[in-house]
Parts: sequence; structure tokens; C-alpha cells
Amino acid sequence: MSQKRWPSSGSEEEGHMNDEQIIHVPPSGSGAFHPTHVDSQAGTEAGAPHNLHAASSEGVQKLSDNIQVVEFLLGDEHFAIDLFEVREVVEYTRITHLPDTPPHIRGIIDLRGEITTIIDLKNLMHIHGEKKTDESTSRIIVLDDRITKSKIGIMVDDVLSVSTFSRKEVDTSAASVNREQNNIIGIIRKKIRIKDKDVNELIIWIDIQRLLKDVDQEILKEGYGENTEA
Repeated sequence: MSQKRWPSSGSEEEGHMNDEQIIHVPPSGSGAFHPTHVDSQAGTEAGAPHNLHAASSEGVQKLSDNIQVVEFLLGDEHFAIDLFEVREVVEYTRITHLPDTPPHIRGIIDLRGEITTIIDLKNLMHIHGEKKTDESTSRIIVLDDRITKSKIGIMVDDVLSVSTFSRKEVDTSAASVNREQNNIIGIIRKKIRIKDKDVNELIIWIDIQRLLKDVDQEILKEGYGENTEA
């Protein structure tokens, strides 16, 4: 199965992002995507639209047994978070580093007039890949303000796609071990074809809200990236 990747990084003025370099995502609870962007067939990858649109309530009912996630890379492993926890995806831009902060807090960026704190998710999760990645090719997933008390973006190695899966393709047994401290919702079995054989690629579906709970409180306490909206 050929993979349709997120738009590749293009040239940009340092420290500045325009609308063409931003992938917008509907707000939480707005429903399913238009079928031209997300195939309703379980496990089928979306294209890589720069603008994503909400569908009708009828579409929501059709996808009630499905999940929609944003797939991304951390090191050599595939991860995913719930689509409706994502506000937008932006290309890497210059990060202003802050003194006396933990290593997983990379710093802050000015995202169209909003100070947003950037979290190095790979560092936070203690993930070390065999190959080193160029930071300038990283992506920043900006989280929806409604799941965090501060404005947060997570830095990942690459964003792959928006995908739809059937809940039957999710193994939740990994989340049953030490449930109170486990940030894993489940393991998604994604069917791919390698050398004319169908195999399952495993995607780790994480609970980003739970994972960032302590970090969010820390950011709020320090006062940078605070969400001042009502």
C-alpha cells in the first residue's frame, strides 16, 4: 500500500509561518472529515490536505465505530494521537529557548501572535532512535486549547497522515497494565503490504492529555504559554 505523506517542508522565512504552511484541523467534537480527505474505509490513510472540513451529522454516525488519528514518527516508531485533540500542524520554525527549564521543554514560538510552548515529545517519552534526525525537518503538532490549560505544541520527527481505523483494529490490552500510570490507549494494527504480503504495522496510540498533564501544570505555574481565553 502506498503511503500518502504529509506535505514536505518547503522554503520559508525563518521564524515566520504563513497559512500555506499550516494544516488546520476542525475543533474538538466537530465530527468526521469530508470523505475527500479521509477515506471512511477503516485503516485507510487520508491524503494530506492543507485544509480539513467537518462533515454532516450523518457522517458522524457512519464513523461512530471508527477512530480518527494523526499518525507521526518518534525515532523509529509510529505513534498516533486522537485527531480531535489537534488544532493544527505547522512546519518547524525557530524556537526560542528558555533558561532553567527541563530538557523536554524546548522553548517557545510565536504562532500568529500567540506564545506557544514546544514540548520535545521524544525527550519526554525517553525515546532514542538509532538514526539521528535533522531538527529542521521536524513538525510541530499544536494541541487544541480545550485539552490543555496552556498553549502547547509537541515536536515530532515527522507527521505522516490523518487516518481512520475501526475500533476492532485497536488492541487495548497494553493499556490494562498499570492503568493509572499508563499513557497508552491501545495498539492500532494497520494493514500494509510488503512484498505481496499483508502484514500488520503497529501504531502506538497515546493519551496525549494524560501524558502532558504534569507538564501542562508546570507551564501554567511558570506562566509562559498560558491559555488566557475564557
